[in-house]
Amino acid sequence: KSGEYGELSPSLPGSLQKYLTSKKIGKLYSHQAESIKKIREGKNLIITTGTASGKTLCFNLPILETLEKEKKSTALYLYPLKALTNDQLKVLKEMEGFLDFRLQPAIYDGDTPQERRASIREKSRIILSNPYELHQVLPYHYKWENFFKNLKFVVIDEAHRYKGVMGSNVALL
Repeated sequence: KSGEYGELSPSLPGSLQKYLTSKKIGKLYSHQAESIKKIREGKNLIITTGTASGKTLCFNLPILETLEKEKKSTALYLYPLKALTNDQLKVLKEMEGFLDFRLQPAIYDGDTPQERRASIREKSRIILSNPYELHQVLPYHYKWENFFKNLKFVVIDEAHRYKGVMGSNVALL
C-alpha cells in the first residue's frame, strides 16, 4: 500500500526540519501528522502502525518541539527491553545534534552507575528507563523532585508487551 501523507500546521521548528532533511524525510505520513497534532493538543494517544512506519517520530518530534519551547519540561520514556532503550538513546542523541538546546538524554536503570544517577536526575530532560526501575525509584521521589515536577510526557513504548500480571502492575505503576 502506498503511504498517505499529512500536513502540519504550524510546521515544525527549523531544527527538527533540518533533522528530517538529514534523514531524507520530505513529508510526514498521515499518522505522524495526526499524532503530532493530538500531542500538541495535550491529548493522550496510542499509536499502532506497522514495523518501520515511523512511530518514533510520532512522539519524538512533538516532545522535542515542546522541550524547546518549555525550558524546564521533561519526558520519561519507558521500554520493556534494554535493546530498545539503547536504540532510542542513539536516536535522541543524534536528534540532539540538530537542536539549539541540550536534552542530555540518558538511560536510568539497574545498570546505571551510582556515580551518574544524581547527575542524570538533575540534568537530563529525557530519561529512558523501564517499569521495573520506575517502581524502584518512586519511593525516592524526593530525589526526583525537579524531574517529576516538570514531567510533561510519559511514553510507554511497546505497550502490547505489558499483559497479564505484568500489565496490571504497569497499569498501577
